[in-house]
Amino acid sequence: MNSLFSGTYTDRRVLVTGHTGFKGSWLCLWLTALGARVTGLALAPDTDPSHWSLLGLNQVCDLRLDLRDSMKVQQALEQAQPEIIFHLAAQPLVRRSYREPLATFDTNVLGLVHLLEAIRSVPSVRALVNVTTDKVYLEQPVDTGYHEGHPLGGHDPYSTSKACAELVTECYRKSFFDDGGPRVATARAGNVIGGGDWSEDRLVPDLVRAASSDSALKIRHPEAVRPWQHVLEPLAGYLRLGERLLAGDTVEGPWNFGPAADATLPVQALVSMVQEHWPKLRSEQQPGPHPHEASTLRLDASKAAQRLGWYPVWDAQTTLQSTIHWYRDYYERGQLHSRADLQAYVDAARLGGLEWTT
Repeated sequence: MNSLFSGTYTDRRVLVTGHTGFKGSWLCLWLTALGARVTGLALAPDTDPSHWSLLGLNQVCDLRLDLRDSMKVQQALEQAQPEIIFHLAAQPLVRRSYREPLATFDTNVLGLVHLLEAIRSVPSVRALVNVTTDKVYLEQPVDTGYHEGHPLGGHDPYSTSKACAELVTECYRKSFFDDGGPRVATARAGNVIGGGDWSEDRLVPDLVRAASSDSALKIRHPEAVRPWQHVLEPLAGYLRLGERLLAGDTVEGPWNFGPAADATLPVQALVSMVQEHWPKLRSEQQPGPHPHEASTLRLDASKAAQRLGWYPVWDAQTTLQSTIHWYRDYYERGQLHSRADLQAYVDAARLGGLEWTT
């Protein structure tokens, strides 16, 4: 895989914050396959099992610390001397943010400030990709999907904290990194699914847990519309964006990475499609009231298509098939198919002629 992304990551010093989480563990798997020298900075996994632990990526330098500890963040960057940072560490759950608003803002906003301050004093850093969310947008009816110029907003503490993170990133980019400093961009993706996610209050992990215990999942908002995509889709976007930042191209600022056109679906429609691949999965609607969540989220990723040559690779059926087969192989046969899924995704992207594969 070293030829992907023009070999940009081969032997490159890369720091991934949040590497023990779902997306972070998949990103580390891909980066190590590309030949990067990866350092991870995160707390211990908060689920058991965890994808990070199952992967056994011993070649990753595994640093356990809290972003809220500014001195340790500084020391970690001085030790790692990264050339590029992918910042994924966060408190990422909406309902938890209602229970723990202070911790959510402390991690997602002040933790980011600590990282940016450390970057200012570590000259090895040439690029930063700060991963936020599609939930940073002011909630409004938008038939064609939110684009990068849409106003930022937020209702729940998680969404608001990530909108704040976007503003903080742009502030540092203009105030401190505009004159020869690191190139900085933010990445906004939709609801990611894929094997190895056991987070609370996420639809597919909750479905899988219910199936494994032979119970029905109670669904809060069956009519809510979300942009579903396999975790490898936005990760390809992050890596492509990082490649272009390191090349010195003018790609700073925000970027959307959305799913294929047929993968923006109501929750109930996704559940029905999942059941086709694992009939044991059952669900029922949970009576309210529930904390507010956006009713519809759609992303316009045309900017990434036009300027980065990034496109979704898998349609909704392939995404769901890969995801559910991953969990079935794990629970029913004790097999881990992450590396095989990564190779299948790369093969499909090459077949599609995507720019980052050539």
